[in-house]
Amino acid sequence: MLKFWHLASLDAPTVAVVWAWAFGWSARLPAPDWSLAILALVVWAVYIGDRLLDACAGRRNPSVHLLHDRHFFHWRHRWILAPIAGAASLVALWMVRCRVPAGAMPQDSVVAAATLAYFSGVHGRFGIPSRIRRLVGLVSREFLVGGLFAAGCLLPAMTAAPVSSGLVRAVALPGLFFAALAWLNVHAIGRWEGSEPHSRSGVLNRAAGIAVAALLCAAVFAGLEPRCAALLGSVAFSALLLAVLDRSRDRFTPLALRAAADLVLLTPLLLVPAAYLAR
Repeated sequence: MLKFWHLASLDAPTVAVVWAWAFGWSARLPAPDWSLAILALVVWAVYIGDRLLDACAGRRNPSVHLLHDRHFFHWRHRWILAPIAGAASLVALWMVRCRVPAGAMPQDSVVAAATLAYFSGVHGRFGIPSRIRRLVGLVSREFLVGGLFAAGCLLPAMTAAPVSSGLVRAVALPGLFFAALAWLNVHAIGRWEGSEPHSRSGVLNRAAGIAVAALLCAAVFAGLEPRCAALLGSVAFSALLLAVLDRSRDRFTPLALRAAADLVLLTPLLLVPAAYLAR
């Protein structure tokens, strides 16, 4: 089950919905169900499209584009997954048209434009000006994925109410740390896939740095914003779990390691009991 969850790109929308819910809880502005559904559909469609484009590029030029199990899975089932991604996109677009408030359109449009620029810069098959493609190409793919993923997870909380100082204070710092965590997740998977089992990946030190910084900030905000502090604690816990995976990566199969790297991002689920008890 965990293997299919990872290979079918279901891990990305699951992580996105969990963190979007957590950001809304931190801001005391629960994200509407429809906004979480839109997020899940869009993230799923984007990840399916990204992996299909990677697989297509890898088949054209195997020496440049290294493919892995998830790419082969998507390419094998492309006649099923591509229509699913298209249908998910259409349903999400219909829900946006029907439910998203007009005031939320600007920030949604910014994230959508950034995502399109990412696809253009990475895959180079969209009608985006060459200057923008070159600019996107200067930034690492890991950084782009982490930043865009975090921005998408923040949108439901940001659209639940007008932006205010309280909202920014509750989600801005956890959002920045989550972007770093999402980057580390992509970075770790890339290093684990491209290195020998016993070689140094650099993930451990980066994970420890994020965890320590998040815990220090959580201690500072514990009295002022306890929910913000709890979310920072989730970031630290996920980072520490990534560090543990890095230390013991030679004990896992490559597929299990990649699936576990996404599974450890679900630490905000530990906050669900507290959320329901606080009602």
